[in-house]
Amino acid sequence: MKKKLKIAVAMSGGVDSSVTAALLKKQGFEASGIFMKLFNSPALEVSEKRARKIAKTLGISFLVFDLRKEFKKRIINYFLSEYEKGRTPNPCVVCNKEIKFGLLLERAVSLKSDFIASGHYVRKAGEKLLIAKDKNKDQSYFLWKLNQKLLSRILFPLGNYNKQKVKDLAKELKLPLLNIPESQEICFVGKDINIFLKKYLKPKQGVIVNEKKEIIGWHKGFCFYTIGQRKGIGLSGGPYYVTGKDLKKNILIVSKNKKDLAKKELIAENVNWISGKKPKFPLRIKAKTRYRQKSFPATVQPFGKKIKVIFDKPQRAITPGQSVVFYSGQELLGGGIIC
Repeated sequence: MKKKLKIAVAMSGGVDSSVTAALLKKQGFEASGIFMKLFNSPALEVSEKRARKIAKTLGISFLVFDLRKEFKKRIINYFLSEYEKGRTPNPCVVCNKEIKFGLLLERAVSLKSDFIASGHYVRKAGEKLLIAKDKNKDQSYFLWKLNQKLLSRILFPLGNYNKQKVKDLAKELKLPLLNIPESQEICFVGKDINIFLKKYLKPKQGVIVNEKKEIIGWHKGFCFYTIGQRKGIGLSGGPYYVTGKDLKKNILIVSKNKKDLAKKELIAENVNWISGKKPKFPLRIKAKTRYRQKSFPATVQPFGKKIKVIFDKPQRAITPGQSVVFYSGQELLGGGIIC
């Protein structure tokens, strides 16, 4: 008799991960639910109870991995460190590589699992990572840090489904998942990011200057501002847009002209190519610098140990700390951190 493949499913208590577990069980795999405890929160406790209940409904085993110590060290500390440097990080990108796939796979393999599975909307084809069939839900932007070692052991069962079909499947499978809101915010921050930052950082006030370098006000600390921001700057006679930061002089630069936000070039560091092989340069790709953004044609060139990305058309509010992500057709090639 052929041995069933053991698959550890990352379960959050939400619709996507629950349907993922259900589909894998239905397909004949030995699925087990894994809930990752990442920080202390009443909302997370509710999610854990819901995930446990769904695992029981499905008749699969359920484990909780306490990863709070690692999450604080690798994700929360990184998040705060980036804001302290005046950058705007995307912690989900780092968390996916380090925690939700990296650490999860390590723990799952130690428990003799063959694969791990996730409810992310993305497709896998051999060694390639492809955008999801449902382009409105595609989450490939957050997965550019994955490598071949991780990819070879991850399954993405929802990549060929659209969101409505997943909801329909949840009803068909009688999963207790009615009216669960989808998480949109950074999970550990809460509703107000400024309150969170004030709790951990000591912001340093400085001057605000316009495009003519005239002092027109004071800022509360770089961590409270991001490129392209319009609200909360505290200047009269606007609207003003944050267009830059002089980190050495602690100066926030603003402009009334939206066009000052447009730039054709960026430099990126910590670049990862999912194939594991550095491509031949110059490389023509499509790239985007925000999750909910279209990808645009660009050329990638080496820039010392970093890379330079030159877009065919100017892009709005390119922000240090955020990710620039590269595509060729349906394939996610990799990405880097804008610096």
